[in-house]
Amino acid sequence: MAGIVLVGAQWGDEGKGKITDLLADDMDYVVRFQGGNNAGHTIIHGGRTLKLHLIPSGIMYPHITPVIGNGVVIDPKVMLEEMDQLEADGLTTRRLLISCNAHLIMPYHRDLDGASERRLGSNEIGTTRRGIGPAYMDKASRLGIRVQDLTDVHILRKKIEAALVEKNDLLEKVYGLPTYTVEEIVDEYMGYAERIKPHIADTSQLLNRALRSDQWVFFEGAQGTLLDLDHGTYPFVTSSSPTAGGACTGTGVGPKAIDRVLGIAKAYITRVGSGPFPTELDSTPGSIGEHLTMKGGEFGTTTGRQRRCGWYDGVIIRYAVQINGLTDLVITKLDVLSELDTIKVCVAYEYEGKRYNDLPCHQTVFHHARPIYEELPGWKCDIDHCRTFEELPKEARDYIAFLEDLAEVPVSIIAVGPDRDETIMRRWERRP
Repeated sequence: MAGIVLVGAQWGDEGKGKITDLLADDMDYVVRFQGGNNAGHTIIHGGRTLKLHLIPSGIMYPHITPVIGNGVVIDPKVMLEEMDQLEADGLTTRRLLISCNAHLIMPYHRDLDGASERRLGSNEIGTTRRGIGPAYMDKASRLGIRVQDLTDVHILRKKIEAALVEKNDLLEKVYGLPTYTVEEIVDEYMGYAERIKPHIADTSQLLNRALRSDQWVFFEGAQGTLLDLDHGTYPFVTSSSPTAGGACTGTGVGPKAIDRVLGIAKAYITRVGSGPFPTELDSTPGSIGEHLTMKGGEFGTTTGRQRRCGWYDGVIIRYAVQINGLTDLVITKLDVLSELDTIKVCVAYEYEGKRYNDLPCHQTVFHHARPIYEELPGWKCDIDHCRTFEELPKEARDYIAFLEDLAEVPVSIIAVGPDRDETIMRRWERRP
């Protein structure tokens, strides 16, 4: 084994940070391959909580090289603030490497993101307004500014000059916002450059060399499968590819280097922002939806927004298995269900009298689909002390077996609490 990918199998927020942190001790490299600071990973260990937005979750381990791949868009101000916070907490960021081909989020990207969402009003996509979408737009339209441009002020100035011809027009004439001068942006970003330069590298070459020499490389995704730009619930999606294929395009390694693909899912399901959600539950006081929200701490790491909660959706997981080529499932927050008498699982959808066992192709069908549930008994006891599958109550074991049968993929890791140690390593052998 050499290349391992971890992806979200739902709409993100599945607990990827905890699982990455848990498995990272066996790795040589932990690589973030897409997204920006619109995502957040929370790691809890020994009563200590770390909230990461850009820095890969393996940063806590002194033997790991954390890498930000070319598929990520980077707000340098946010990244340096995060590095400073980690250093203040006693964690070194000296080993962090950043792809020279990663794109930068610029001040006008943040302005345009917020202005665009406000203009959409009730039809807003639900972005975090941090400039991620506009940065990816510029990347696609060849107006982007990359990390390597910070090493040459002449090139940086020329690229900003070209970008501002269009951006200032948009800011002033379309949105009525203040404009920028070339010099103010150049001065700001050259200030970041001095601290970032020591971390810039050709990370594609580095990772390919590592994989050829049988080192262990862990590819850490952000968001989730249903937020993928191509394969998610468009247009309520992110601007990148958080699926397993994105690990290749976002780092510059080939698919043959990937040996195992872990799909992570909560024992229920959540999503943040707008968009369809077939199994969504009411979150009024006293409801099951409110219980999941409060017991699961369902508030965004980056935004603090309350997440929408619903029953586990087996249709979505089957789709994630197909899109990502999942070899394993990781189930998190099983403990959140421990107080419930019964637990529902969506096994199919119904729309206008037709049953859909797979995710409908047409967005209208998915938007209006009615979930078809099977109901399973709850276990009504605490499970956070369990460290083997056999220690779980029979009803919890049956629930996991039911999810495995739905997905036709084994559940290899089960989280029974937020701490790193509150985990059942069922089908995972630690590195010798």
